[in-house]
Amino acid sequence: MVRVMTCEDYDNVYALWKSIHGFGMRSMDDSREGVERFLKRNPTTSAVYEKDGKIVGAILCGHDGRRACLYHVCVSEEYRMHGIGRKMVEFCCKQLEKEQINKVCLNAFVTNVVGNKFWQKMGWTLREDLNYYDFALNEGNLTVFNK
Repeated sequence: MVRVMTCEDYDNVYALWKSIHGFGMRSMDDSREGVERFLKRNPTTSAVYEKDGKIVGAILCGHDGRRACLYHVCVSEEYRMHGIGRKMVEFCCKQLEKEQINKVCLNAFVTNVVGNKFWQKMGWTLREDLNYYDFALNEGNLTVFNK
């Protein structure tokens, strides 16, 4: 079942992230403190999916009052192809609609073949009309990819 992610879910969500091949995590943003800060700003829009007594899917979802963004959309590799990702995305979008948010974006690494196929199948639009820029305010916030 899908439900709102809470700060108490952190250990299980972090374990899920660590289990996924190629998954990238930021040293500060994805720490307990970073995720708790995010969830406090966005208390109703992030999601987890529980099955067989454990968290097998998660999405960090937040907005700035105008546009929302999905982060770390993931489903345990052994539970994929069962509609879990779709259910979580739909849940997040319904939560955003309640907060009168009309547009959602996300970033997917070009090398994330599984993820990109998922988003295309879901009907999301690949933007080719803009450039994405990034500026690190804290160089200590490193991205590390699981092997």
